[in-house]
Amino acid sequence: MADGRWSPGRKEADADEFRPVLDIIEPGRQRRLTVLVRLLLLIPHFIVLFFLHIAAFFTVIAGWFAALVLGRLPDPVFRFLAGFLGYDMRVSASEMLLIDRYPPFALTPPPDYPVQIDVRPTGLNRLAVLFRIFLMIPAAVVQSLAVYGWWALSFVWWLITLVLGRMPRPLFEATAATLRYRMRFSAYVMMLTPAYPKGLFGDDDLPVPREHPRSATRPLVMSSAAKWLVVLFLVLGLAGHVTTSVTTTTTSDNDDTVRVSGRP
Repeated sequence: MADGRWSPGRKEADADEFRPVLDIIEPGRQRRLTVLVRLLLLIPHFIVLFFLHIAAFFTVIAGWFAALVLGRLPDPVFRFLAGFLGYDMRVSASEMLLIDRYPPFALTPPPDYPVQIDVRPTGLNRLAVLFRIFLMIPAAVVQSLAVYGWWALSFVWWLITLVLGRMPRPLFEATAATLRYRMRFSAYVMMLTPAYPKGLFGDDDLPVPREHPRSATRPLVMSSAAKWLVVLFLVLGLAGHVTTSVTTTTTSDNDDTVRVSGRP
């Protein structure tokens, strides 16, 4: 359980590589009214994110060229992309019912806000930057399946949270793991980190001294039920993508047949 403070996490000297951190303080209870109309409440943020995504897209392109030359992102580029990523994660955490507090309209959140990210400026391998679009494909597939699978049953998760007034712990862990993996994937794509996305099934191998304060996701130690939920997300995501692909192919074939025969 969270104690309302941010844990120090691992330093570069404590591990082979630093992985971006998604730090979430788990709410004890959620207001059912805000759960009921959560997506409606977030519409203003969705509009802001639409324009921020456009700005981030062009900033990433500029940052890619700069990273090839400098071996790192320029500080202004890093700060904007890190701020954008944090904003996106705060809105997504609210959207996925991980928190109950409304996200602020700011790239830099208040220090007591229950969702924080930790990304640190570091040098980048120029060769990895050059081929980043190809290197990210496996992680893109994994995060796409997990996120798609979560949203496939999002109505069920919403209904459970609405009825109970909270998100059951295994579901919270699985949802947080999914969002954290998406965050790490985005950080890798935006060159905020050289670390390849990992940790979809939690941090069971990550020792943290007992005296250190923690949040609900730092470290993210998942129960067996939570890990099986993540597997469910992946399976549903795969099934959804296969079904969509087959449906699209069938529709395309039918359209080609109609054009050739000239009959409906």
